[in-house]
Amino acid sequence: MAFTYFFRDMSALIAVRDHVIRNLRNYRHIRVWDAGCAMGPEPYSLAIIFREALGYYGFKKVEIFATDLDEENRRFGQIMAKGIYPEKSIKRIPREIKDKYFMKVGHELFQVSDELRRSIIFEKHDLRSFRPVRSDFSLVVCKNVLLHFKEEERVKVIKMFYQSLMSNGFLVMEQTQQLPRQVEDLFDHIVQNVQLFQKVPVKEGMTNASAH
Repeated sequence: MAFTYFFRDMSALIAVRDHVIRNLRNYRHIRVWDAGCAMGPEPYSLAIIFREALGYYGFKKVEIFATDLDEENRRFGQIMAKGIYPEKSIKRIPREIKDKYFMKVGHELFQVSDELRRSIIFEKHDLRSFRPVRSDFSLVVCKNVLLHFKEEERVKVIKMFYQSLMSNGFLVMEQTQQLPRQVEDLFDHIVQNVQLFQKVPVKEGMTNASAH
């Protein structure tokens, strides 16, 4: 399982704040799937972005499903849910954000706030099962994972993401990962220089052949 830093991809997080949350803020429920969450900094970074944008009450409607496949650690969910990280992993976080959402719990160790930890559900999940953890997601984030997959596997996974998203839902991928041509018609690329896409809804009475 890979390790990532908090606020690692600021351009993507800013795009989520400025484009995704702006479109979702009036929804009654906001469900996010971070597919390939590694050791947890990415879903917690997303949680901070949503909390800062929506405020205390608005953030209560946010639910983040953070999944990864760690065959060596059967206590994956429990470890991630504790939200304890070394100081070096939060070095990119602005001081005011660090003071607001992290508490020192040991020598060079910090724990994510209860509020953020309650918003995230950690689960083991194999993307190669090609089955989503649930449906009706507002946003799917998948970075630094699909580059390890074969082309046909990437296509199947992205089709799965499409099916798991609500109408007009959003998909974020890493900068180096382009949409395979087989699924280009499933999404609109909505932010230049960031791999942020919006689901193209199927028109009533029609089916999108690329999604199957």
